[in-house]
Amino acid sequence: MSLPTRHAFFISDRTGITAESMGEALLFQFDTFEFKRATYPFVDTLEKAEETVALINQVAAASHTRPLIFSSIVDKEISRIIQTSAGLHLSFFDAFIHTMETELGVASNQKVGRTHGIQDPDRYDARMEAVNFSLSHDDGVSDKDLSHADVILMGVSRCGKTPTCLYLALQYGIRAANYPLTPDDLESTDLPRMLKPFKHKIYGLTIEPQRLHHIRSERRPGSRYANIDNCRSEVNEAESMFRQHNIPFTSTTHKSVEELAAGILQATRLQRRF
Repeated sequence: MSLPTRHAFFISDRTGITAESMGEALLFQFDTFEFKRATYPFVDTLEKAEETVALINQVAAASHTRPLIFSSIVDKEISRIIQTSAGLHLSFFDAFIHTMETELGVASNQKVGRTHGIQDPDRYDARMEAVNFSLSHDDGVSDKDLSHADVILMGVSRCGKTPTCLYLALQYGIRAANYPLTPDDLESTDLPRMLKPFKHKIYGLTIEPQRLHHIRSERRPGSRYANIDNCRSEVNEAESMFRQHNIPFTSTTHKSVEELAAGILQATRLQRRF
């Protein structure tokens, strides 16, 4: 049986990341609905606000239900226009700013774009440097400057190393490298030669063989690379290597990249760089 449908709008005067993140956290609590999502970033003028309201009202009229509106708009005039739409308006700034002003005894500065803008160039540069580092040390392509890595993710091919490294870099400024365990590496339980000097920086990623088989089959269907027996063998040998060398590891099978990154930071006690 199909689920009832509701429309959800994420509206922001900047990128929309804050509205989406907080809105999705709330929508996740209501899994008996199917939500049709639409994001409208950079609604930073009265004209854009009026255009957005017109779109919301069209959807409300066509669906005969009240859309859910998650907004992170600082400007009060723009926010008032959005509130005139035929939707349920949930403003994260309206919900908390007044309470904080009362507690702190000062008025908020009402500045737009503070959350995801470049407020500190040094911190932003550190984050971009971390991204470039991760790209340069993706899939074990180079051991140059590997001593500067904060963490080295190791695991079989297609277990989620690259996206996790990039998320660590972009979100936390962590210099994350990764190394894919090849069949040659797995013939022995010894650590790959280029990683031996950095054993203390290695963190292992593993994955359920059936999930790995599915991922690899989309990439190279019918190949030995994707064969379920080969996937099972590679995963078992990788985990044996981790255990023999006391390398901490976790499974990526049922974890999002956000959960993986947070867990790695906690396990390695690395600190956000910015």
